Amino acid sequence: MATKPINRKTADTGPKRVVKRASKPRAAKVVAPAAEARELSVFSILGKKVSTITLPAEIFGARWRADMVHQVTTALAANKRQNRAHTKNRAEVAGGGKKPWKQKGTGQARHGSTRSPIWRHGGVTFGPRVERDYHEKINRKMKTQALISVLSRKAKDGELILVDKFAFGAPSTKGAITSLIALGKAADATLLENTKKKNTVLIALSKHEANAVKSFRNLGNVMTEDIRNVNPLSLLSYRYLIIENPEEAFKTLAARAK
Repeated sequence: MATKPINRKTADTGPKRVVKRASKPRAAKVVAPAAEARELSVFSILGKKVSTITLPAEIFGARWRADMVHQVTTALAANKRQNRAHTKNRAEVAGGGKKPWKQKGTGQARHGSTRSPIWRHGGVTFGPRVERDYHEKINRKMKTQALISVLSRKAKDGELILVDKFAFGAPSTKGAITSLIALGKAADATLLENTKKKNTVLIALSKHEANAVKSFRNLGNVMTEDIRNVNPLSLLSYRYLIIENPEEAFKTLAARAK
């Protein structure tokens, strides 16, 4: 008599023995090290060391986030784009009110207007229009984080210079050049010692100073801007960043970072 094969899945093989596995120890939570406080020298307009200030970690201690910086700067550049290119379609171009020739009997293709897009001097199909909007939305937190990331990178790369005050009694381009050369030597920024186009610097003023703005505006490689208006795009457009009156400037940046 043939024996029936045993189904091991349904067969009763007695009480099952439960084997408890040893639980794996939980990995210790990794805590990011706190950013070390950095100090920078504050120079006078003549390049002499005046004091030392500690850079706030919440502004100059952020990590570099290239993806966010790229997204924000691309959007800022798009928002500055001025749409001036404009073409006329067949409804806007002049002429074309009369039918070129009769519909039948000429042996030529039928046409209703000489301002059709397939005619010379006719309208343009799918051409650029001033109605196009290139604006891109930027979240406030993203813009703030990108700004802090760029500022931290500037400080890390040694491209941040602090000045107590740009005190010009009257607008003077010569005095501005002398000041940049002195600051370049004091801060070991040799690229500031000449005024070529490729050696650029952004001067962030704590408040608007008319004499300082007029002194630097004749230099094609220098741009002045209030600290409350600086953004990641303007910072990345220039090699060096000079912050005037750092104590007040840091307060403004801290208020923007909240």
